[in-house]
Amino acid sequence: MLAKGFWLVVSLVAACSLAVVAGVVNPAEKVNALWLVTAAACFYMVAYRFYGAFLAARVLSLDPALRTPARRLADGMDFHPTNRWVLFGHHFAAIAGAGPLIGPMLAAQFGYLPGFLWILIGSVLVGAVHDMVILGASVRRNGRSLAQIAKDEIGPVGGLAASLAILFILIVALAGLGLAVVNSLAKSPWGTFTIFLTIPIALFMGLYLYKIRPGRVGEVSAIGFVLLLAAVFAGHYIPGSPIEPYFNLSKHGLVVAMAAYGFVASILPVWMLLCPRDYLSTYMKIGTVLLLACGVIFMAPTLQMPPVTRFVSGGGPIIPGTLFPFMFITIACGAISGFHSLISSGTTPKMITSEREIPMIGYGAMLAEGFVAVMALVAATILIPGDYFAINTKLSFDAIAALGFPVERVRELSALVGTDVAGRPGGAVSLAVGMASILSSLPGMAGLMPYWYNFALMFEALFILTTVDTGTRVARFLLQELGSRVYAPLGQPRWLPGIIATSLMVVVAWSYLIWSGNVSTIWPMFGVSNQLLAAIALGIGTTVLIKGGKVRYAWTTALPMAFMYVTTFAASWQLTGSFLRKAATAPTAAEALTFRINGGLVAVMAILAVVTLGDMLHKWYGYLTATRPVVTSEVLEYEEAA
Repeated sequence: MLAKGFWLVVSLVAACSLAVVAGVVNPAEKVNALWLVTAAACFYMVAYRFYGAFLAARVLSLDPALRTPARRLADGMDFHPTNRWVLFGHHFAAIAGAGPLIGPMLAAQFGYLPGFLWILIGSVLVGAVHDMVILGASVRRNGRSLAQIAKDEIGPVGGLAASLAILFILIVALAGLGLAVVNSLAKSPWGTFTIFLTIPIALFMGLYLYKIRPGRVGEVSAIGFVLLLAAVFAGHYIPGSPIEPYFNLSKHGLVVAMAAYGFVASILPVWMLLCPRDYLSTYMKIGTVLLLACGVIFMAPTLQMPPVTRFVSGGGPIIPGTLFPFMFITIACGAISGFHSLISSGTTPKMITSEREIPMIGYGAMLAEGFVAVMALVAATILIPGDYFAINTKLSFDAIAALGFPVERVRELSALVGTDVAGRPGGAVSLAVGMASILSSLPGMAGLMPYWYNFALMFEALFILTTVDTGTRVARFLLQELGSRVYAPLGQPRWLPGIIATSLMVVVAWSYLIWSGNVSTIWPMFGVSNQLLAAIALGIGTTVLIKGGKVRYAWTTALPMAFMYVTTFAASWQLTGSFLRKAATAPTAAEALTFRINGGLVAVMAILAVVTLGDMLHKWYGYLTATRPVVTSEVLEYEEAA
């Protein structure tokens, strides 16, 4: 009875907070950011407790008595039973890249309300379902990748189309995320030094946890936390020191360093570097987000951005397209991201110890990322709208004022952080300014805004880099599977030459795109391709449910899949047209060719998605009418009785 009363109170608080945010209550008054934080926290708690439990019990029928691949296939390389808290840290760090930070920041041009509602509803009903279903499917299929599951469950045609689409998206995503790291850390010795130190700290944590003091998670957590704080503090003394030149890297220098790290992280055993480093970075990620929440509670800032701006109809200075479909593409990881399916069918299912941990890791980590996206949206919308546009566009102050948003405090903000922040598009700088404004309001933090600003830039880079290392490993898995069709030994997970060769190919592919600068023109495709992958993954999840006798629950993935396909096909059509129009007016033949190639690549992505969808629909009809035999690749092995 007490538990029911508790959840009733939490639900009422969520409903009241949402009513205030949506303007149902006191519509004429500006909304305090506290209402967004309260609504998100309560809404996510209720969703995890009830909808997450429904998915676990009814939709996936999770069974703790089943042996997971980490236990059955343990090899000390990729398959390794891992403590659930350490694995949660790894999974969260891997999925939480640039999307939950940058996406809400850019989409704030439409107003705070559309983005907030999409983050809230999308993460609960679409993103978390997507992550959890794919994780459950992979765990019951020997930790197979999404591409392999597609081949096994859909068939060779749809499987091949899905595999090619996944590989293309993954390389573009890694290049795009890597470019964001390069832009954040270029000529930033403080941030580069601190992130560099996380590598030896993680190696020490891995050896400590698995060799020196096995299983002592509490001890290694405390040690790692102290060492991480020391690394952050020590970074302040690097600028102006004799070792500054070693960390004050150019963009090309950072590309080489990042490529070397990605290669090493891909071939070392997961317990040695990848997992402890991601776990370590989660301290900073979650700790900083909680600090932001405390800052919002203490500062109680009023949202300056209106609930909805006139740019919902298009013509915005940051995102020129209309609210639909481009807001749903811009805010990716905070609500749903196809990249997550690659992690949920990549490293994580090979390390999970029990199926009872799937809701916490699959569903819970996505909700945590949604909360990060809400905090990023708050950091964007507490800025005066004119200042927000002045930072995120190259428009003159007069041009911004002509849009109806006069610039007020940009020069003051530049003086406070010690850097000219005007005309710095991309979202990273405005996010750092917003975060610094909130964090410097905490007790005893007045006057520390320059430090918080630089810390925020480093925080963003760390968020993204932990996605790059795990993504490289996942791409290696995929390339090994595809390559095994041509050369069988590549499919052997322990064959070292194959591991090295495929890791090198992946790293060279995404690092070349960053080095050549081509990814800066491909970046707009990232949002569309990422969400197309999410639609494909939801379709694969629906296939798994139908074949598993869960037709009555297939709506949990089929409805989100339909929405994502409609949204991304609309965005693909508009983006392809935009590239072709730019090609027609390009000043040089080289630029025109680049735009045509980009338009062609988007079209190819959409075609692959259509092929996959068509094949899935054909197979579903056969299964539902009993004209096609149901053959599944599911592997079920129960624990031996004691």
